[in-house]
Amino acid sequence: MKKLKSHFWYTKNQRNGILFLLGIISIIQLLFHFLNFGKEDLVDINKPKIISFQNTIDSLRLIEIENKKPKFFPFNPNFITDFKGYQLGMKSDEINRLLAFRKKKKFVNSTEEFQRITKISDSLLQKISPYFKFPDWVNNKKSSTKKRNFNNKIKKTTLEISSLDINLATQNDFQSIEGVDDVLSARIIKYRSKLKGFSFSDQLHEVWGLNNETVNKLLKVFSLQTKPEIKKININTASFKEVLSNPYIDYQLCLKIFDYRDEVAELQSISELKNIKGFPLKKYDRIVLYLQAE
Repeated sequence: MKKLKSHFWYTKNQRNGILFLLGIISIIQLLFHFLNFGKEDLVDINKPKIISFQNTIDSLRLIEIENKKPKFFPFNPNFITDFKGYQLGMKSDEINRLLAFRKKKKFVNSTEEFQRITKISDSLLQKISPYFKFPDWVNNKKSSTKKRNFNNKIKKTTLEISSLDINLATQNDFQSIEGVDDVLSARIIKYRSKLKGFSFSDQLHEVWGLNNETVNKLLKVFSLQTKPEIKKININTASFKEVLSNPYIDYQLCLKIFDYRDEVAELQSISELKNIKGFPLKKYDRIVLYLQAE
């Protein structure tokens, strides 16, 4: 019996050790109960340095994407294949319309005819049309036809025009000018909406597809009589997306503006934009139509 009792009896030091261990376990349990060890320090992603770093990453990503895009060389659009059309960004039904047109042994002889046949968007046509290469005899034929028909065209009178104000004229008003068809007149209206109204008459030169001769004809009839009321945004508090919505600011310029804003903390005058390295000074008067420094 004496040997059996020795397994259940403890010395004073052993009892103290067990008591001490129980105390430590109790303290640890209390700590886990009252303290949140899973909470981590949160990083404020809206800090200027983090935003600038993220913008740099986005910029590098866009450059990498641009470098991976296929390079195009001048080509005859009449011989676009399914794969070539896919590379150009055309939809399958647009490619099929062109192929069906070619099966009739017909040829596309101009960018306008190409758009009419395929029904591609203006933006895609603007992107790929610089690579169109038609045979020399087609270009010579178009040139001689323009000269032959120039004196035979009937000029439309201003009696058909509802408004001579370039910001109030309708699409039909613009079509009354020789050389402006329904496509070009629609582009003028669309670009005017993008700008929130023309502030300078020479902004017509920025409409894609309008050559200098046609713009001069338009400005002989239409003039800037009422300037638009454009709500300016504060460059010091505007978000990246708001500044990028400016029709004259692209992604790279927007990055430079925000880098400069982070550097100076706050622009005291909107003219400080001219201090930005690489800032397009020729567009300054147009850019500040939409911005102010407060």
